Amino acid sequence: MINRYSRPALRELWSDGRRFEVWLSVELAACEAMEEERPTPDSIVPPGTAARVRAAASGKLDPARILEIEQRTRHDVIAFLTHVEELAGADARWLHLGMTSSDVLDSSLAVLLCAAADHVADGLSKLSAALRLRAKEHAATPLIGRSHGIHAEPTTLGLVFAGFLAETERNRRRLAAAREEIAVGKIAGAVGTYAHLSPAVEARALGRLGLRPETVATQIVARDRHAAFFDALAVIAASIERIALTIRHWQRTEVGEAEEPFGKGQKGSSAMPHKKNPILSENLTGLSRLVRSWAQAALEDVALWHERDISHSSVERVIAPDATATVDFMLARVTGLVEGLVVHEQRIARNLALTEGLVFSEGVMLALVKKGLPRQRAYEMVQRCALAADSGGTLRERLGADGEVSALLDGAALDECFDLQHHLRHAGAILERALAEAAR
Repeated sequence: MINRYSRPALRELWSDGRRFEVWLSVELAACEAMEEERPTPDSIVPPGTAARVRAAASGKLDPARILEIEQRTRHDVIAFLTHVEELAGADARWLHLGMTSSDVLDSSLAVLLCAAADHVADGLSKLSAALRLRAKEHAATPLIGRSHGIHAEPTTLGLVFAGFLAETERNRRRLAAAREEIAVGKIAGAVGTYAHLSPAVEARALGRLGLRPETVATQIVARDRHAAFFDALAVIAASIERIALTIRHWQRTEVGEAEEPFGKGQKGSSAMPHKKNPILSENLTGLSRLVRSWAQAALEDVALWHERDISHSSVERVIAPDATATVDFMLARVTGLVEGLVVHEQRIARNLALTEGLVFSEGVMLALVKKGLPRQRAYEMVQRCALAADSGGTLRERLGADGEVSALLDGAALDECFDLQHHLRHAGAILERALAEAAR
């Protein structure tokens, strides 16, 4: 995680200081739950222990000291517990009772991932709001639709934004489901059998942390949960890239339909003063590649040896902060890009007319079919006129001059085939459907 592609809130979330404070909250939650076990044989933790440790250690942890101890112990949780004992004294002996390191690590990772997911969810909400405004703004702006990069049939710019909005809303639901799946911890001991604990202690402790117990834990929480979470982040990143790629195409000199905002004093090229490049969109494209690669790494972590190994640990130390912080950054960047996008409506109109009517060819073919022609025969007749561009004139003119076509479709019938509003008559309903779904 580097400052260039992360924002302060996520950097703080994944800082050493925050991480150790969450570890302490897990230990204290377990300690409090054990205090409440009275009057059972397991109730050996004196009442008030957690409160005294909290007063002595919470907000006073020294990350540098913990890392210093770890240089000697070669074990991060032991180094942490040693430092807490330095601060809290004898009461610290009751921490980590019957627990294993993964009880702390996996439960705290769940807490941090849930917090990160909330930041990402907020970013998705802001992106949705920006897309909703642009969709409404350009609800009636005709735009040439493209398939394979080639002019296809007319659509509207509002529908393009509405499509992005609908996808963003699906990503909000995916993230919510992934957050629910990842909000799971364990305080079940070395191999998850509660040999020196009880399920009741675990349930109470995790409840304090906003988590629920893993259904069947081993020494760790099952990593398919994490894979689903990072997959959700990867889909969000891919969706952002789809927006970015569209903007990159729009900004091409030959297209010129829209462009990224270009601030006063901004420079596009060190060599060419005329340049305005889609740098934000290209940056988002590159970052999306990284996020998708981290999802693959999370999938590789699912299959571990027996009750656990630590091959997943090094991966998660990298991808948990990096993936969440990068997606948070990407959402902020793409939202600003959508909000500031400069739309060139005259260029859009010019491009729509660029093929001189070729984009209405399907309507002519269907009109001929309705007159009784076999579909393939109608296709061939329209294609003949459409591909005769060297003969000059618009497609409408060439069709009118074609004897076979004009024998079936008079001037008025042909004009109807080239009616832009006929093509776009359902655009408003589609847009409203997207807006209504986003409002739910």
